[in-house]
Amino acid sequence: MNLDLIQQAAAHIRTAQRTVAFTGAGISVESGIPPFRGPDGLWSKYDPSHLDIRYFSAHPAEAWEVIRDIFYKYFGQSQPNAAHLALAEMEQMGQLDVVITQNIDNLHQAAGNQDVIEFHGNSHRLSCTACDQSHPFTAEIIATLPPRCTVCGAVLKPDFVFFGEPIPALAQRRAMAETTRADVWLVIGTTGEVYPAALLPVEAKRNGKTIIEVNVRPSELTGQITDLFLQGRATEVMSALVAQLRDGA
Repeated sequence: MNLDLIQQAAAHIRTAQRTVAFTGAGISVESGIPPFRGPDGLWSKYDPSHLDIRYFSAHPAEAWEVIRDIFYKYFGQSQPNAAHLALAEMEQMGQLDVVITQNIDNLHQAAGNQDVIEFHGNSHRLSCTACDQSHPFTAEIIATLPPRCTVCGAVLKPDFVFFGEPIPALAQRRAMAETTRADVWLVIGTTGEVYPAALLPVEAKRNGKTIIEVNVRPSELTGQITDLFLQGRATEVMSALVAQLRDGA
């Protein structure tokens, strides 16, 4: 980890009028949540077609078997790590304005971030496929599959984006607005391969914004748009960055 680059990144953030954090699966790996893609990803253990909206609509009970297994093994058990906590502290310090996350694990909110744009939704909520009533993801509600809405009796769906579904309109509008509003984009743990999310930092760069990337290895973004590349584990780099910001406050 390069201390000089950490200091440069902290200087950019201190002088920015507005800073956004854009996070991907890499920030949650150290909380025990594997990425979806790659040799150790969830799609190497589960059939991704079970999270296609057409399959879910036709076979909700079978899809829910997979969803319940994934939730209890990973999303339901995970806790925020030092990188999530660093972003929450940056917000409390007034050095971070909003988090845009591709993750569905709810860990930014659990860490204490107040303004989180959930680009792909949230695995801890369920929504009714008929009346849109929202329900928390609890053991009781998924004891029988598929779970049913307590208001109208229709099938409940996890409130995250399935294959074949659009990005939630409000999340997309807010995220796109940050490509012109925020001076600094702190991009953490994303490969830059998942679209349309990967277009956001590219659009920010096109608008003249500073891109600071935190990743264990170069991504699709590194040689194209990144201004400062902070190589290392998210927990280590973000802890060092927030310590630098704290010392300079």
